[in-house]
Amino acid sequence: MSASSQPSSSSQPSSSSQPDASGQGFDALTGAGTGAPEGPSPHAPPPGIRTLGPHSASATTIVLVRHGEAVCNVSGMCGGPIGCEGLTDRGRAQVDVLRARLLETGELAGADALYASILPRAVETAGILAPALAGIGADGVRTDPPLVVEECGFCELHPGEADGLNWSDFSARFGNPDWDTDPGRVIAPGGESWTGFVNRVADTLDAVAARHAGQLVVVACHAGVVEASLLAKTPVVDGLVGARMQLRTQHASLTTWEVDGSRWKLLGYNDGAHHLGTDGVGGGAEGVTGSGRGWMSVGTGERIG
Repeated sequence: MSASSQPSSSSQPSSSSQPDASGQGFDALTGAGTGAPEGPSPHAPPPGIRTLGPHSASATTIVLVRHGEAVCNVSGMCGGPIGCEGLTDRGRAQVDVLRARLLETGELAGADALYASILPRAVETAGILAPALAGIGADGVRTDPPLVVEECGFCELHPGEADGLNWSDFSARFGNPDWDTDPGRVIAPGGESWTGFVNRVADTLDAVAARHAGQLVVVACHAGVVEASLLAKTPVVDGLVGARMQLRTQHASLTTWEVDGSRWKLLGYNDGAHHLGTDGVGGGAEGVTGSGRGWMSVGTGERIG
């Protein structure tokens, strides 16, 4: 730009008094770099066009933790209350890695509530994580962690009469349901359909969010529950009436929601960064760079190089 086209100092504040959003591109719409992204500011874009919403002190934070690897995951068993035998040794190690991260970072310290589905793999996961959820009192002493509350609403899809069967026996008795074409078909007598499951999880999430307004809630649950939360609480077409994502949610990973009134904001999905460099305990052995750091796409557990 020529000198003749430069705005005069009298018509534009200097860079020392006002951030220059013109060079920030898309980031300028987030309110980032304004110095006051969570409140009114002459340097922030109008609220109606911001892409980064403010944090509300009254919001509820719900962190969904998928359980560690379970016996039924590796044995090919339908793992309801009968078929679930808890975690494998590898599964316990995966949750130990997550607990070590949380103890070091304190990111979930002082949690107000800890829920688990009633299935042993989730209850065991919650018990391992609990010490990392304790807060720090005014005297610097760690407080007691929240007690585990078992909530069936956070269970994986209820299998009904399929519970405890291996998948070959399941197919022999009940055929092969296809929820992509018939999401309303129950998995087996006494069990749930895919649509029934997603709506049950949605109702449970709403009840817990209302019960713990403004609090931090941790839930030890299942991959299906994580997917159901995304179908129910993000604008997915047909999310509550049959859509499926078939996501690959890691064992012992974190998915975080912020709930402010009726608005649900996804702050993070499938955070498994703590599994990096664990030599396969968390996400499978991965390649490493010359510096010794494993390169994985954060959240998926898949190598990117």
